[in-house]
Amino acid sequence: MLISKNDIVEGKHNKPIVLDYGFKANGTPKPILVFTHGFKGFKDWGHFNEMMGFFIEKGFAFLKFNFSHNGGTIEQPIDFPDLEAFGNNNYTKELDDITTVLDWIENLETEEIDKNQIYLIGHSRGGGIAILAAHEDNRIKKLITWAAVSDLINRYSQEVITQWEKEGVLYIENSRTNQQMPLYYQLAEDTLNNLERFNIELAAKKLRLPHLIIHGTADEVVRIEEAHQINKWSKDSLLEEVEGADHVFGSKHPYTETSFPDDVQLVLDKTLAFLQK
Repeated sequence: MLISKNDIVEGKHNKPIVLDYGFKANGTPKPILVFTHGFKGFKDWGHFNEMMGFFIEKGFAFLKFNFSHNGGTIEQPIDFPDLEAFGNNNYTKELDDITTVLDWIENLETEEIDKNQIYLIGHSRGGGIAILAAHEDNRIKKLITWAAVSDLINRYSQEVITQWEKEGVLYIENSRTNQQMPLYYQLAEDTLNNLERFNIELAAKKLRLPHLIIHGTADEVVRIEEAHQINKWSKDSLLEEVEGADHVFGSKHPYTETSFPDDVQLVLDKTLAFLQK
């Protein structure tokens, strides 16, 4: 198994994209899975490294990356040392990051990857972004969304937005790191300036690719009803509910277990079955 960690790719917005990729070097071109993390997420969260190994063992190439403005740095890709970057993140930048990563894959000099079979997996907000990306970029041939949001536009009340505009910043507490994480008003402006582009319903209704939706019935962060909406909109989608599962399917960070939580294993198995169809 060949795994390259913390490769640096130049982003379009003056911040680098840090990525990991790997595959079994056996001379056979294989599909590549590209994984996008969610809000307050990063490529090395929880079980994501073990997840990468799981799919590589099953015969796929795998790539996961930090969004350029997720708050990580080259020196410290885990957690959020760069809160200024985090505060200046927005959906335009995340979509551009995915495009940059796909371009990087296309230019990668290897016969081990089938560049005509790029599959996108997104978790939480990364799942919503993945739907938009799959709509915009026909290089993506299959889509998997785990605990994905169905709406990026209406996640804040008008009262919050008014106060946000007045103060210029909204703070979100990270209970794990005890950080007050800023969201600058530019996020709201970017969203308001791209209402059609960032509309997940419109994008999902235009998808013409196989789409697997997995969601826990006990998800308190993104309710199961959002999965039902996405399933309704996305023409060629399959919804798999994981009974009693939470937003991260029983995982945590840091992850010190030697095996996957039962719900994570179920998600991986359902995803694998979908990919192997």
